[in-house]
Amino acid sequence: MNAKDLRIVFMGTPEFAVPSLRALVAGGYRVVAVVTAPDKPAGRGQRLHESDVKVAARELGLPVLQPVKLRDPEFVEALRALDPDLGIVIAFRMLPEVIWAMPHLGTFNLHASLLPQYRGAAPINWAIINGERETGVTTFLLNHEIDKGAILGQIHVPIGEEDTVGTMYEKLMQTGTGLVLDTVERIAAGETRPIEQQHIDEKTLKPAPKIFKEDCRIDWSQPGRHIVDFIRGLSPYPAAWTALFREGSEEELTAKIFAARFDEAPHAAPHGTIESDGRTFVRVACADGWIAIEELQIAGKRRLPVRELLLGWRDVLQYRFQK
Repeated sequence: MNAKDLRIVFMGTPEFAVPSLRALVAGGYRVVAVVTAPDKPAGRGQRLHESDVKVAARELGLPVLQPVKLRDPEFVEALRALDPDLGIVIAFRMLPEVIWAMPHLGTFNLHASLLPQYRGAAPINWAIINGERETGVTTFLLNHEIDKGAILGQIHVPIGEEDTVGTMYEKLMQTGTGLVLDTVERIAAGETRPIEQQHIDEKTLKPAPKIFKEDCRIDWSQPGRHIVDFIRGLSPYPAAWTALFREGSEEELTAKIFAARFDEAPHAAPHGTIESDGRTFVRVACADGWIAIEELQIAGKRRLPVRELLLGWRDVLQYRFQK
């Protein structure tokens, strides 16, 4: 079967899904509809905000469906009327079987990890936080369990020493686009060899659960390499943060840290202790050395390189970081 003849329903919401949608249309593939999240109020004025996928779909002249509930009979019938051959899901909600089983050739998902490792909502973050030196993208068929369907394709991508979740997001977004197109072609040609995720010792797998604010708090008693990986894995969003205390005051500030490096030292001060020359550097004691902070944002202030921040932070040595 010619891949360009497949009737494709594309489902996604954030920016991560947009390059794949654009590549499908540019490549002449037949996207008959796009399913995305309903518009949501956002910002101070609570104006309705359209998803990145919806904006792209409108630019591309594609029909858009925005169901509040995926089991809604009206939505299910609208999808069935499209007679889809293939469903493609990228960064969307969990689908009920009535939706993922509807296309004649099934529905596949693009996941930003090397499954079965890092199943979950935040695979890029956790791979970096855990100090991995490699990650990748995977396409797999949807089934009843989250991220456990048969694997269709994978591409490995190295994680560099300076990579953050922001840089890896961009790399995996582009790499994933190529894998999506390749997967469509192989499905159409009947050349896929799905690999079931069975007989796996779950104890060997690393999860990638959703990350909440308290999960982002830095523990300065940890080894320096771990702290730097933690900061990289949360930069620029949602951002690693720490409590900031001033001597003789009960006031607690918070500071987000976006970039740092580790300097090993055998006799560091108590963890959380700040050292600075007041002009060029700020470093914080950890379990086995110092974390040299390169970019941070104190609550109520702008995000700045540390040299610029110190121009207005004259009493830096009166503070300490603490968990």
